[in-house]
Amino acid sequence: MKMKSKIFLFILLLVFTIISNDTLAQCAMCKSNLEMAREGGGTNVGNTLNMGILYLLALPYLVAGVFGFIYYRNYKLKKAKISN
Repeated sequence: MKMKSKIFLFILLLVFTIISNDTLAQCAMCKSNLEMAREGGGTNVGNTLNMGILYLLALPYLVAGVFGFIYYRNYKLKKAKISN
């Protein structure tokens, strides 16, 4: 078996291990908030909770993208100065 296929199988196994039912469980606070909102008839709590999760998901990528862009821009400017 080639090394690339072994690495691919390892990553695939790791992904399936992470996405098991145990790891998809909600935290106790989120679950209690959603259950109380459902009992009270409110549906807006679930939508705001989902938006909060998406915000927390996107923020690190946004910060990394900004730093990556700044690094790339400075690298290009430095390279242009050296070649002139």
